[in-house]
Order: sequence, then C-alpha cells, then structure tokens
Amino acid sequence: FVIVGAMHIDTANYTPFAPNGFRGIHQGAAIVFFAYIGFDAISTAGEETKNAQRNLPIGILGGLAICTVIYVIVGFVATGLVPYEQLRSSDPLARALELAGLSTASWIVAAGAVVSMSAVLLVFQYGQPRIFYAMARDGLLPRFAAKLHPKTRTPHITTIITGVAVALGSLLADDAATYDLTNIGTLAAFSVVCIGVLALRIREPDRHRPFRVPFIWAVSLGGAGACVFVMKGLPPSAWKAFAWWMAAGLVCYFLYGYKHSVLRNPGAARDVPPPLDH
Repeated sequence: FVIVGAMHIDTANYTPFAPNGFRGIHQGAAIVFFAYIGFDAISTAGEETKNAQRNLPIGILGGLAICTVIYVIVGFVATGLVPYEQLRSSDPLARALELAGLSTASWIVAAGAVVSMSAVLLVFQYGQPRIFYAMARDGLLPRFAAKLHPKTRTPHITTIITGVAVALGSLLADDAATYDLTNIGTLAAFSVVCIGVLALRIREPDRHRPFRVPFIWAVSLGGAGACVFVMKGLPPSAWKAFAWWMAAGLVCYFLYGYKHSVLRNPGAARDVPPPLDH
C-alpha cells in the first residue's frame, strides 16, 4: 500500500492538515486505540517465554515502536492519496486505492486485510484464555477454568469458551459499539494496572519483582492520566455500556471471586494449579 500509494499522493489533500483541530485528533485517538490492543497480550505468554525478563520488554516495546512508525506512514499515504472524507469505509486502504484508480492494488490490499484480521484474532484468542486461567488460579473464577490439556498443557477449556463467545459476538454485535467498548475497557484496565503497580510498590516494597518499573511515580501516574484522557474522547454511549459491564463484573466478583480469592484466603492456595510453563 505504501509503495503504490506514495507514487500517487496529491499534497493538496493535506490542506487543512487537521480539519477538526485538536478535538478531532483527541477523539480519533480514542476511536482507533484498538489498533494498539494486542501488544499487551504478549505479557500473557510470560510463563511460557524463555528468558522472559529480557524478551518480553523487547517484544512489547519493539512491537509498539515498529507498528507506530508503520501506522504513521500508512496514515500519511492514505490521507494524501484521497481526501480524508472519502476514507470512511470498513476497508479504507483498499477504498483509497480504488478511488485513486488503482484497482489491482486495491484487490491485493483487501486480500491482505483478510489474512491480517485472522492474525489479529489469533493474538486475542491466544491471550484471553490465559487471562482466564490466571484468574481461576487466583480463585476469581471456578477451578474448571484453570484446567490444562494433558497433552498440550494449554488452558483448552477457556480457549473453547472464548472462541465460542467471540464467534457469537461477531454474528450479533454492532462493530462500532464493539470498538468503543473494547477501547474504553482496555484503557480502564491499563489505568488500573498503572495505579496498582504504584500501590504495590508502596504497600509491599520488599515483594519479589521479576519485572521492575523505573521512575515509578512518573510512569504510573502519567500512564494512568494518559489512559483516562484518551477515554474522555469516546462517545457517551461507550461510557454507558462500560458502566453496565463494570457493574456486571463487580457482581461476579462479590458473588464468587471475593469469597474464593487466594489472596484473601491463603488456605485455598493448596489447590492452586501450576504455572503454564510446567
């Protein structure tokens, strides 16, 4: 896309450069934040990674850096290829090439999009079952969610449940609402993690830390503040849906997780399943 599109850029399409001002940039960042979701899924493979302290930061930060550069270049070419108003489509890159009269390149990009979407789904399907596994190991979900397949040693039950739920959701859910809910939920989770790391550093300074965050006050508070700021750019409908899902999660926690938490009930730790690398 970049090679073909760059040869047909019309610089007039860059004027005005930010037609909706900073507000448009803010809301746009909130809407497309889901493009950055998945890098955190690398951390869910920590128990299955060789030399995790070295390789996980390289994988996460390296992947973020490379993809950010690619995103900027692709966005620059796309908005120079055709006026930005014409990019409102489910397949904007293929659409931009089509409008520029590059039909063959458009077909190739569209075919590549099908493959890339499958790869993205695979990343999510890889990470979510392991999150459920970790929650069940901590007592926040029933024990069946922490069962491992005897041969592959992977959480096969949560993998099947996640796959069925995602398949049904793809049939029934509205795509725009799904993007917004994914964005606001992930940003909220990231902000909680930022504050949680700082809270643990204060409450349990001597805890064993295989991964240690430098400049904790700046990173923690700055990260949480940035997440909340981006969340503010999402529409009211996303906040309403987020409130309902948060309420549902709290109900599940207080009805089951609060009573069975290994952290609150150290005696329950005797039945804790092993890490995935075992």
